Amino acid sequence: MKVLRGLLSAFVVVLAIGVTAPVSVAVAQEVPRAAPTGAPAESAPLAAPTQSVDVSTTAIVPNARGVSIIDMFMRADPLVKGVFIVLLLASIWSWVIIINKGLALSALERKAGRFEKVFWSGKSLDELFQQFAGTNDHPLTAVFVSGVREWRRAFEHGAPGLAVLSGTKDRVEKAMSVTISRETDAIEKSLGFLATVASTSPFVGLFGTVWGIMNSFTAIAGMHNTSLAVVAPGIAEALFATAMGLLAAIPAAVFYNRYVNEVGRYANRLYAFSDELSAILSRQLDEKAR
Repeated sequence: MKVLRGLLSAFVVVLAIGVTAPVSVAVAQEVPRAAPTGAPAESAPLAAPTQSVDVSTTAIVPNARGVSIIDMFMRADPLVKGVFIVLLLASIWSWVIIINKGLALSALERKAGRFEKVFWSGKSLDELFQQFAGTNDHPLTAVFVSGVREWRRAFEHGAPGLAVLSGTKDRVEKAMSVTISRETDAIEKSLGFLATVASTSPFVGLFGTVWGIMNSFTAIAGMHNTSLAVVAPGIAEALFATAMGLLAAIPAAVFYNRYVNEVGRYANRLYAFSDELSAILSRQLDEKAR
């Protein structure tokens, strides 16, 4: 009987252990169920973006191509606008003078060539005077007409004496010299404006540059910000003012030097012709005095 009780007690203990052990294991296994059961986040591949991401400079400069000369002019300070307008008008008027002066000098060269061809064709001075006295349309003809007219005045009252002939030579040379000076001044007309534009336009543009930079510093001080968006507009206006000054000055300087040289060569041509004509008239005066 005691043995049976011992066996029964042992069976109850074993049964109790067998029941509690699975429960503990089950509890122990159920504890980590709160953690994620899927693959770790690090090992899971990321999905590719469905839209392309543009990582370009357009994020920094939204509309770089949208800045135009008109936009800079409209945003500029009123004083800088005045500088732009003055330089633009000076550039336009300079080109008007450049084109007109180039056409005028070309026409003078052609007319001078035709006149010299007729002058050395063998006609007498009286015939040439009658032909060109009414069509005095270029400097070479004007020099010829002034010299021959003064020469003809010496014979209005008959054959002059020796004293009158010597004075006639001087008067003929002075008449042609005065005509050359007058015609040369007419040719050089408006070249002074080109010289003024060439010498002053860079300084006017520099004035606009200094004023634009002052506006940039003022914007920095007012906004307490040194970013490119604050500084760039004033600097762009300043540089554009400098560019306008150079745009007006460079063509004016180039064509002024060119036209001055051409006028100088044409003046030398007039003086050479006057010397030749003076020699011819002096020879005829000497023949009449004999």
